[in-house]
Amino acid sequence: MNIPVIDFSPYNLGENSVLDEHLVDLGRQFKSSFTEIGFVYLKNTGITQEEVEQVMDISKTFFLQPVEMKFSFRRESFANCRNHGWVSSEAESLNPHRPADLKEAFNAGSFRNDINWPSIAFRDSQLSFFQRCQELTLRVLRVMAISLGLEPEFFLHAHCCIGSEKNSTTLRSLYYPPVKSELVKEDQVRCGEHSDFGSITLVFQCQVGGLQVLSPSGAYIIAPGIPGTVLINIADLMQRWTSDRFISAIHRVLLPPAGDSSTRQSLAFFVQPDDDYLITCCDGSNKYPAVKSGDYVNYRLNNLLEKK
Repeated sequence: MNIPVIDFSPYNLGENSVLDEHLVDLGRQFKSSFTEIGFVYLKNTGITQEEVEQVMDISKTFFLQPVEMKFSFRRESFANCRNHGWVSSEAESLNPHRPADLKEAFNAGSFRNDINWPSIAFRDSQLSFFQRCQELTLRVLRVMAISLGLEPEFFLHAHCCIGSEKNSTTLRSLYYPPVKSELVKEDQVRCGEHSDFGSITLVFQCQVGGLQVLSPSGAYIIAPGIPGTVLINIADLMQRWTSDRFISAIHRVLLPPAGDSSTRQSLAFFVQPDDDYLITCCDGSNKYPAVKSGDYVNYRLNNLLEKK
């Protein structure tokens, strides 16, 4: 099984109008992908490879600084926004049964004036890309609703506050440093097996491999970096929301082959419903109990932070 690639050009960010028949066709393709594997590539979204590489380049400049230069921007230092900032390598274990992950990250979820940033260029690149991802997200959510026979604005009502203090959506710049094989612990990987928390995730990858997705058959399949595409996956709240019609698939990032000292980068836009929005099964069933988005995300985030 391969992850499908869907042409999003009929509804890309440069299109101000779209025919209903194109939305229905996109919805049909979305439904097939999200019910069968939970992942899909979109090409021709309007977000260019050059935009992605620019954000990655500015992020990498920060990641390559000495630890002491990054320390003042660590996630724990922002009391007014506890998920903002730098996360050092081996600070998270997304699979608690493995040693800590060999990755660094910088989380951008708040753009309030009292938040510190490594540089103005870093902040501006994050804000600009956040807004581009937000615009694409709203279009994707509209097509997803259509794919399920819901009114087009169904999911949008729950995502009105992205980019504000009332919503936990986060842009995460990820950097996987060179792997020193002699220091790697048994069963350690770059990012352990996990599923995402919220609605959907938009992932922009470099071409260095490692990302794998667990298929319904129980086998992992490779999800390579395809230039000019965004990889979109269903997250856990969306699976609950759709009564398991859409699949939130487990995924991971493995180590490179022995002797491969290449670095890896990605940008992940973790989309969350507004904190106070009550998530109930969209088919009217009681398969999952109602839960507020913010409560669920905090529960999952607390578990992650406590396993550092």
